[in-house]
Amino acid sequence: MSIWFTEKQTENFGITMKVNRTLHTEQTDFQKLDMVETEEWGNMLLLDDMVMTSVKDEFVYHEMVAHVPLFTHPNPENILVVGGGDGGVIREVLKHPSVKKATLVDIDGKVIEFSKKYLPEIAGKLEDPRVEVKVGDGFMHIAESENEYDVIMVDSTEPVGPAVNLFTKGFYAGIAKALKEDGLFVAQSDNPWFKADLIRNVQKDVKEIFPITRLYVANIPTYPSGLWAFTIGSKKHDPLKVEEERFHEIETKYYTKELHQASFVLPKFVQDLVE
Repeated sequence: MSIWFTEKQTENFGITMKVNRTLHTEQTDFQKLDMVETEEWGNMLLLDDMVMTSVKDEFVYHEMVAHVPLFTHPNPENILVVGGGDGGVIREVLKHPSVKKATLVDIDGKVIEFSKKYLPEIAGKLEDPRVEVKVGDGFMHIAESENEYDVIMVDSTEPVGPAVNLFTKGFYAGIAKALKEDGLFVAQSDNPWFKADLIRNVQKDVKEIFPITRLYVANIPTYPSGLWAFTIGSKKHDPLKVEEERFHEIETKYYTKELHQASFVLPKFVQDLVE
């Protein structure tokens, strides 16, 4: 008999996939964690019954979180990733030769532990000497940092459970303080089909703090609706005005320098959320 898992993405809509076997399941101190082997997407991490990442399509999210801001900043050396315990964003960050240090702060050490075990192709760079892994509260880490980071990436779950504080204006103000004078940040901002109000509020809050605020999108099939949004807040550097010579060759599956520009071209209904 086949086992099927359904992520209920709204009260009236879900995404369903065939599960070959459960690799690990537990209730951590913060959330329900499941590692499953799926027929279509390979090994997959679920948190509170929501899809976080899968082997087959993870590259889209991780490349778009990392490379858009890192090519926007002229010399990104000190990077912070909040959340992202699966290690995928860190893997992409380290493709940039300017990066001297990448700090990962995730509140749930179990995500890091089991990603290393069951998602080695995603988590494989967490042992790199340029990486410092901290198990702790990203909100508090930001609050305790000042003028420290060139780029901050918020790779959080949806705004439930331990991630609620990562979608607040106070958090974005803390990020501004933690960034250097020409720093910038990116945060995953959910999807415009089901979370229009969230995107509208995030854009409003970030615009009140950062002079340059942009929204860009990517296609991630295992995430709700498949259309995923990201918010950039920048003190000086505009992701739409990156000099040609700043782009250098890196190995990617989704991101290109042409897509860097194109991802900011929004469908009308999404553009309306920004305005």
